[in-house]
Order: sequence, then structure tokens, then C-alpha cells
Amino acid sequence: MLKKVKSFEINDLPIRSKIIVLLLVISILPSIGFGSLVSIAVDKIIEKQASEHTLQLIGQANKSLESYGETMQDVSYLISFNPDIIRFLQGEEYQGSNDNYQLKKFLQGFTTVNPEIAGILVVNNEGKYLSNELYPRNIKSLTEERWYQDAVENKGIFKFIGHPADRSLKSHINYTDNEIVAGARAIVDPETEKVIGVVLIDLKLRVISEIIEDVRLGKSGYLMVIDDEGEVIYSPQESLVDRIQLNWFKEDSPNSFSKKIDGKNMQFIYRKSPFTNWTTIGVFSTTESVMEVRQVNFYVISFLFIVFAFGIGASYYLSYSMSRPINQLNRIMKKVESGDLSTRYRGNRADEIGMLGRSFNTMIEQINKLISLMQIQGRQKREAELQALQAHIKPHFLYNTLDTINWMSRKKGALDVAELVESLSQLFRIGLSKGNDIISLENEIEHIYSYLKIQTARYKDKLNYSISINPELNNIKVVKLVLQPIVENAIYHGIKERRGPGYITITSEVAEGNLVIYVKDDGVGIPEERLCRLNESLAVSFDSLEETRNREAIGYGVMNVQARIKLTFGDPYGISVESVQGRGTMVKILLPINTEQ
Repeated sequence: MLKKVKSFEINDLPIRSKIIVLLLVISILPSIGFGSLVSIAVDKIIEKQASEHTLQLIGQANKSLESYGETMQDVSYLISFNPDIIRFLQGEEYQGSNDNYQLKKFLQGFTTVNPEIAGILVVNNEGKYLSNELYPRNIKSLTEERWYQDAVENKGIFKFIGHPADRSLKSHINYTDNEIVAGARAIVDPETEKVIGVVLIDLKLRVISEIIEDVRLGKSGYLMVIDDEGEVIYSPQESLVDRIQLNWFKEDSPNSFSKKIDGKNMQFIYRKSPFTNWTTIGVFSTTESVMEVRQVNFYVISFLFIVFAFGIGASYYLSYSMSRPINQLNRIMKKVESGDLSTRYRGNRADEIGMLGRSFNTMIEQINKLISLMQIQGRQKREAELQALQAHIKPHFLYNTLDTINWMSRKKGALDVAELVESLSQLFRIGLSKGNDIISLENEIEHIYSYLKIQTARYKDKLNYSISINPELNNIKVVKLVLQPIVENAIYHGIKERRGPGYITITSEVAEGNLVIYVKDDGVGIPEERLCRLNESLAVSFDSLEETRNREAIGYGVMNVQARIKLTFGDPYGISVESVQGRGTMVKILLPINTEQ
């Protein structure tokens, strides 16, 4: 049977989320709608104003271009009215080089007065020419040039040619075809109405660029100029469109049209000069607003952002002030669930949440009292059992008896027996320690010395040992009998099982503010699988230790010591077991440093 999926319910949302959603709906959404309507209306108005402004800029640029065009036309008229020029064009003989020099000075005067003019060339219908700057590149007749024929076809009307192409002329300054624009006018004999020559005038392109290059439309828009054949007269170096096709001007409304070029939607606003027949075009991307539109949009977006930020901040603040105490109480409950009974609800609210928090604190205090009572009862029980054990042993009787045996052994000359009995006496004396569970490291080392002397008497040469403890660590407090079970494990499960004599080493050091004691043997060692199981047993909590410590007999003493260390000092301290490279085992005991008496 398929399990039914629980449908979404508004009650499943946290209280904080509900408050945030409510505040956003009633405050931010209307502001966004109002701001969007204002932005759309203002964009349309400013777009219209921007289009009119662009046409004004184009009109101003056309006036400047027409001014230079009129200058070129006026210069051509003044040249054609000069009698000496007329005689030169009609092929009349003029007197020598002096007259030629005077005509060149006459032409040079125009370029001096009008520095925008790059050069002037006068050609008669026989191909003879006169110029101050221009001269032919080859022997080809100048009357065969395209510019000459265009001027003849225009019958005395000044014609703007644009960038010259493939003409056989060069100048002293060596302008390239892209650095100039040319204009030409045929000079007609009024009596015969025949063309007797042509005046060619070159205009420097930089004067056009100076007019247009500083005009920016939006972020990357610009102005460009084309002639009546669609050839580009001027365009900035970083242009969005390389060439304008003449059929584009017929597609949209007058003075503007749109085109998609290279994946970008482009807007074109244009105006044609009736004098030069050149068209000045404003080019910009439709996705890019002009400065005024972007400024208004910035204000609208800034307003929406402020409203949005204020709404979000206010909603989060109000929701936080309401949900914070609930979340705080929830976190405290989770800490208590994990076993931390020291945490408390901190708040002085007088509402229902504050009352619930204070009731929770009262409950935790009662639980702590019960736990403290149980701990006291458990400690009293252990102390009573230890006292009962010590009472049964009767320490004074035992010490006196062992001293008597020691004296009698020495009297009979049995010194080895006397030393053994003395070690046993010392072992019991430190082991009982007047009922104290915590003793100094110095006493613990004396106890293990006595234990090893007794074991050496039993195993003879099979057991060897060395103990190296820094005297400065003697006053550190340790759990009583922390070393004997571990050394016992090393003897019975390491040294005893190996062939030949064995060696036990006990050393200590201070690492990261803790006392570390190492018990190392070169016995048969522990298989890797059993070592892993032993360390896993040492890693479990104290409550589970009774269930796990009997799994491996080799770890019984180690786990007993582990239990006593954790019971006395807590979780960060304990025991780990490692295999020694080659053979043997090393037990690492970690204890806090405490030298207080």
C-alpha cells in the first residue's frame, strides 16, 4: 500500500517565516508594483525626449559640416572667378614661371586662411594642372579620374565626393584616402557652356571628427556620417556597426529605424543634410538607456532597494524578537537532551514564554538535585566498601607481621627473602594509602618498583625493566594503582608469552599541559584486529564499559584503569594502546597535571 504524502500546510512553517512573509506581502510588494509603474512611465517619456535630443545633436553636427562644405564651395567659386585661373583653364599662354608661382601663391592663400583645407588642385580639360599641395602620381591624364568626371556631370554645381578612392594624386604631407574628404566643382565657360576645368578641394577629416567624436549617446552610442551612396565618411574607431545599407532607411518611420546586428538590437536616429547629401546617424543599443533614463531608473531602483531593505530588516527584526526566545528555549532543551544539565534559560520576559522558561529552569534544578543525591549515595557506598575491605585486612597487623618476617629473614641471612618481604610490605602500604584514591606520582612509582621487584624474584632473568621519571613531576596527583594493572598485563600477556628474556620500560613526559605516562614492552605484542577491538572498547562511554571490558582478557586490567581515570578526571583523559614497530606493545596514559596536596 502506497504511503500517503502529507500535503503542505501553512501551520508547518516556523513562526518566524510566517511573520516575515506577512510583512513582505503587506509592505514590499505594493512598493515594487508602484515603483515598476513609475519606472515604465518615466522611461517612455525620457525615451521620447532622448530621441528629440539626439536629433538636435545631429542637427548641430550637420550645421557644422555644412559650414565647412560652404567654405569649400566658396573657395571653389573664388578660384573660378580669378582671371588668371580662367586663362589657365582656357589654355592661354601665361608668362613663364613667375606667373605659375603667383597662381600657386594664390591657391596657398586659401589653405592658409582655411587650415581645414588639405589641398587644392585646378585641372583644365586638357589635363594640365595647377596646385600648391597636390600632384599626379603617374602620367595618366587627370581628366580620366572619377572625381573629375563626377564634377563634369554635375555641371558647375559643387559636389561632395567623400573619401577619394583609387585616384592618382598625392600630397606633400602624404594624407591617406581615409584622412580626407574631397569636393569638386566643374568650371563652365559662360559663353560656350562647356566645361573648361575642375577645381578639386580636399578637406581634412579631423575637422569632422572634432565635431562629432565628443558627442556620446548613452554609454556607448555615437554619431557617424555616410555619403549618399552609403559609404562611411566618419565613424569612431570602436563602432557598433561597420556599414549602413541604404535600404534600411525605408523600413521604419522617418528619422529613425531599428535593426538587429550581431545579435544586438540597435537603434538608429538620422537626419540628412540637403546641402552635402551626407547623412548623420546616431547609433546606440536599444537595451542601453541614455543617461537621463538610467539616472531615473537608478533613483527608482534605489527607492525600491531602500524600501526592500527596510522591509526585510523590519520583518526580520520583528520576527526575531518574537521567535528568538522560542528558539533559545528549544536550544536549551536540546542541550539538556544531550546531557548538559548546567544550561539555563536566561530571560526576564513576563509573557507565556518567560513563564515557560522559568518553569523549565525549576525542573532542571530538581533533576540536578536528584543526580547530586545519587552521586553522593554512590560515593558513600564505594567508600563504605573500601573501608570494610581495609578493616578486614587489618593493616597494622599485616605490616607488623611482614616486618617480623623481614627481620627474621635478615637474621638468618636470607637477604633475598628479606627484600621480597620488604617490597611486599611497601606494596600493601602504598596500595592501601589510608583509604585515599588519589596519590602522588612519586608514591605510585614506589608502588610499581615494589611490584616489579616481587615479579623479578619470580621470573628471574626473564623479566627486566627500567623506570625513567622526571623528579619535577613527583608531586603530580594520579589515580592510585594506575600502573600496576597495565604492567601486569605487559608481564602476563607480553613478556611471559615470548621466548627468552623481556624488557619493560616506563617513561613520562608533559605534552600540551597534560602528564603522559608510557608503559612499553617487547613481548609477543597484540594482533592488529584485537588491538582495534581493544581501542574501540576504551573509546566507549563509562556506562557501557562493564559490558565491553570482558570481551578480551588481555584488556581487562587496562579497561579497569580506564574506568577509574574517567570516573576521577572525566572524558578528555584515558588510555590508548599501540603496537610497537617490530614487536611489543605500548600503553599511553593521559592525565591532567595537578600538584595540589
